Amino acid sequence: MASAFDAEFQSVRERFPALQRQGGNGREVIYADAPGGTQVPSSVIDAMIDYLAHHNANIEGEFCASRETDQIIAKSRIAAAAFVGGSDDEIAFGQNMTSLNFNLIRAFGRSMAPGDEIVVTQLDHEANVSPWLLLAQDRDLVVRTIGLTSDLDIDLTQLADVLNSRTRVVAHTLSSNAVGTVPPAGTIADMAHAVGAVAWVDAVAFAPHRRIDVRDLKCDLLLCSPYKFFGPHLGLAWIRRAFAETLQAERVRPASLFPVGHRFETGTLSHEALAGTEAAIEYLASLGEGIDLTGRLDSAFTRIRDHEMALADRFIQGVARIPGIRLLGTPDTQRRVCTFGLMIDGVEPAQAARELNDIAIYSWNGNFYAQGVMESLGIPVEEGILRLGFVHYASESEVDRVVEALDRIAGAQQ
Repeated sequence: MASAFDAEFQSVRERFPALQRQGGNGREVIYADAPGGTQVPSSVIDAMIDYLAHHNANIEGEFCASRETDQIIAKSRIAAAAFVGGSDDEIAFGQNMTSLNFNLIRAFGRSMAPGDEIVVTQLDHEANVSPWLLLAQDRDLVVRTIGLTSDLDIDLTQLADVLNSRTRVVAHTLSSNAVGTVPPAGTIADMAHAVGAVAWVDAVAFAPHRRIDVRDLKCDLLLCSPYKFFGPHLGLAWIRRAFAETLQAERVRPASLFPVGHRFETGTLSHEALAGTEAAIEYLASLGEGIDLTGRLDSAFTRIRDHEMALADRFIQGVARIPGIRLLGTPDTQRRVCTFGLMIDGVEPAQAARELNDIAIYSWNGNFYAQGVMESLGIPVEEGILRLGFVHYASESEVDRVVEALDRIAGAQQ
């Protein structure tokens, strides 16, 4: 397999218990469902079990298990900060990205006046659209929705046209969870900042594929979900310190305002999930080399990107040879991650997903809460599309097996 993982690829796969699963046909399952959530390595499972078995306690107590819990939370903040390129006091955790985003948006909304404007895009998951629509209803705000280009990227010309002195926020994704597009985040942030608006970024679908660095992205707030990058179900946010300090969070009166990210955390966190999140980030770092966590993550994501781009090239070239299959979005692997939206002539997405499952290939069908993408494509939201995707634990032989299966499904309709 011609990729950066040649020498160690099998040992990487062996770290994931789920990848040993076999389907009803006796073949190993192919987890082409990765855009909906990745599998976890044994080290993540072990970290969560160890916390619950040996350290389980509430926070800020004067006894050992409580102090150990405080240390685990502190270490998870440090790891999360390295993962996104920020500072540990700028990290907030929550039940999931959507719940955390609702809380953060309500805090920001307290500073907005009737007539202020919000910009969202059709490329986004509804978790970074619907909360803004609800806020606008509550506070008499204006929402501008940016459409998509023919290759399903954010229309920057339209964005430039709608930005004005009343624009307070530009909310957008780093990668489409439905079709894989990676829009030019730095350019969008520059455009937002030029009119005094903040850049509010959803990195959920981007996080397992490419290195996140909030400095390069120039964003003011970024959200992601560890279960999309080999960890447990949890929400994670980075909020630029100066920006966070301006927000009035929803919190109980005795709650501390420091670190600044903590003010957005409501109630008791899932401490075992925090332990698992740190372990997931350490797992990713173990794929790279360097003198510290940040350096190892830089190295790891360079290798991950190279490997996944090879997989993407192979998949795109394979489906391009199949009559009756339409790849949605750009074929340019520089402008997408390894997530693919497909339409197959004469085959409903749900039917295709069932047929793939029958031969031990996991995939997704539906709209994936990407309502704007479906509307842009003119596809009924209730029907959606077929979605497949790969992360670094996938192999070229698995991609070939998926392409062969799609060829048979499409060919049956000819």
